Amino acid sequence: MNIVGLGGLLNEPACAVLKNGFLASAVEQKKVSRRFEAGELPQEAIESALKLAAIPSTGVDCVALARPFATGPEGALHLALRARFPASQLVLVEHHTAHAASAFFASPFEEATVLTLDRMGDFTCGARWNGKGNELRLDKELYYPDSLGDLYGRVTELLGFRANSEEHKVQWLSTAGDSGVFLPLFEEILGSHEWPRLDRSFFDSDRVSQGGFSAKFYRKLQLDDAAAIPQPMRATIAAGLQKAIERAVLRMADGASNVCLAGGLGFNALLVNALEQSKNVFVQPAAGNSGTAIGAALHAWHSVYQHNQRATLRDMCLGPHFAAEDVKKVLENCKLRFRYLMTTEDLVDSVVAQINDQKIIAWMQGRMEFGPRALGNRSILASPLNAYSTENLNIYIKHREPFRKFAASVPAELAAEYFEVGPNARHLATVGRVRPAHRKTFETAVLGDGLVRVHTVSAEDNALYHRLRHAAGKTTGLPVLYNTSFNLFGDPLVCNPRDAVRSFYSSGIDTLFAGNFMLEK
Repeated sequence: MNIVGLGGLLNEPACAVLKNGFLASAVEQKKVSRRFEAGELPQEAIESALKLAAIPSTGVDCVALARPFATGPEGALHLALRARFPASQLVLVEHHTAHAASAFFASPFEEATVLTLDRMGDFTCGARWNGKGNELRLDKELYYPDSLGDLYGRVTELLGFRANSEEHKVQWLSTAGDSGVFLPLFEEILGSHEWPRLDRSFFDSDRVSQGGFSAKFYRKLQLDDAAAIPQPMRATIAAGLQKAIERAVLRMADGASNVCLAGGLGFNALLVNALEQSKNVFVQPAAGNSGTAIGAALHAWHSVYQHNQRATLRDMCLGPHFAAEDVKKVLENCKLRFRYLMTTEDLVDSVVAQINDQKIIAWMQGRMEFGPRALGNRSILASPLNAYSTENLNIYIKHREPFRKFAASVPAELAAEYFEVGPNARHLATVGRVRPAHRKTFETAVLGDGLVRVHTVSAEDNALYHRLRHAAGKTTGLPVLYNTSFNLFGDPLVCNPRDAVRSFYSSGIDTLFAGNFMLEK
């Protein structure tokens, strides 16, 4: 049974292929083509995902399509699907059903409470489900405008960032603020019941900027109506919002031992960490709309075809990979000088030597990650022992705010020596806490209160990246490297060798390792 899942067609189009219950591939359109048209089939992503799964279009038994997927009449898309997949059955999956399936059926839990939380999908902005075996039963829904995601987006705009794309900046900014100052304000907005019901008196529908907050909201901030938010107050507002959201979600999950999380709020690593303090948690690493492609395929496998066998999510490196001849062709076409490292040992030794020489490394290996996070195949790497690494990465390479810190990648079996962290660190979906003995070592990556982004790496998930950590540890005594995504200026994660070369020469990165090819500036 070959199932194609399609999701996020209006804003984050992606394709996933489930082959006999095994997640064979998952590819985002923006990464493989750098373009998309809302409501159109992501043809390049489909082609790439089918090629990786070694399945022709005629061999697809089912196409599972997550809503919403059309900007106009839906019939045209159906005709396009029939033409592309002539032998397939079509299954339509509601937006939050796809989110729920992406989280529960990929989780290690046989039974769990599932929360799907986003800004707005098919009018629904949240839902709670009971998952058991191969079944998901809807328990309760949350409808717009009582949206946690919408409130987070409004505050994002209020603080001078872009709603629907830069909420992560508010999350990290919150770690520098005092949550107690404005927590009462945001709890008043959200209400204290189990299910949020936003107090609309804090919003003004006639205001189309700065989040659309009302005069009442500004009075609570002790500011003039519609005043610009003073710089010293921004982190405090972010902290109050973050804590209120965490408390609201904990109320929604009250009584649950096992919790699965998906939807846009699943990207909030601080929220995941708050849940982990009292519950067993699994968060879908591709929690946003692109992840509904995986969810749609899993829904068809379990709920439509009634298979009990779980399609375990082993790792998120589900995208394209490139052979040595592919890389070599690009480098030669660009007339670049390079070294080819003959063995894996040569590759690892060369990377370690560069890092020990205080260099910042671009690392492109194996299959591209699905989702927004770099998990060891499309990464920029630096040593925590380099006192200026975070400053250089932020200012001269990533060009981003200093409150946005980098992840510390560590072998999973050694993580407990340096950090206190939960299981979702496997996919960089939570935060940990630096152990006191190592606070000085990781001070440039520490968020407020000793928190740090941690990525635990196992040999099963990524053997080469795991080996690199240990090799670094043998020479320095510290098997940890700072890791951030290999992309620049808001672009998607690099996909192919040409993307890697372009980003490398557009930045202050010192050395690029693309497969076994090494380029230096």
